[in-house]
Amino acid sequence: MRIFAIGDIHGGLKALLQVLNKLELKDADTLIFMGDYVDGWSESAQVVDFLINLQQKIDCIFIKGNHDVWCQNWLKDGNDVNPTWFMHGGKETIESYANFSEQEKKQHLLFFENMKMYFLDDQNRLFLHAGFTSMHGVEKESYPHKFCTDRTLWEMALVMDQKIQFNHHLYPKRLKHYKEIYIGHTPTTNYNETEPMNAINIWNVDTGAAFEGRVTAMNIDTKAFFQSDTLPTLYPNEKGRNK
Repeated sequence: MRIFAIGDIHGGLKALLQVLNKLELKDADTLIFMGDYVDGWSESAQVVDFLINLQQKIDCIFIKGNHDVWCQNWLKDGNDVNPTWFMHGGKETIESYANFSEQEKKQHLLFFENMKMYFLDDQNRLFLHAGFTSMHGVEKESYPHKFCTDRTLWEMALVMDQKIQFNHHLYPKRLKHYKEIYIGHTPTTNYNETEPMNAINIWNVDTGAAFEGRVTAMNIDTKAFFQSDTLPTLYPNEKGRNK
């Protein structure tokens, strides 16, 4: 059995299909999607539709991202469009739903509503879109929206002195609860990195698909990873979120 963590997709169905083809999936494999399926490229609704069908064929775990929250709210409230969302990819997502029926939209809404805010596996590996703030771990988080929006967990790991060992009194308590933590949300391309990044026990698999990067899938046991072409080359007549 192989387990893959798949980073942010942002409406890039062509990139997702490339990555899945490279994985050569087997029946026993598990895919853990790290969130942000929508907003950016022109096929957000099509990504969601594809994933709804994919889960019928292979074990999938869907983590909810901040862009998914925005899309969920729009599908639920209809014409009530969040202006912040509209500016950050929501416009393209709304346009992608032009040919979808109300029944199909209801099916997509249910898909978003059933997503997990985080997932903890039997080896104490944590998967969530962004981060958390409670020093006692995700179950004690006072602000659940942080699972979709927090960047402090990743920023803390990046600046940690690598010489500080697990038992040192300065080692962050947040990081002690889990063997490994997998996130998306903050593109590695922000740091001029095109591949997944590792800091302490955190792995970031968002490799900038919303902008000029790629969709990435990482085997969480071997750390081997597979990537799509860059999204601008797959959608040459679009800008994505490169505004």
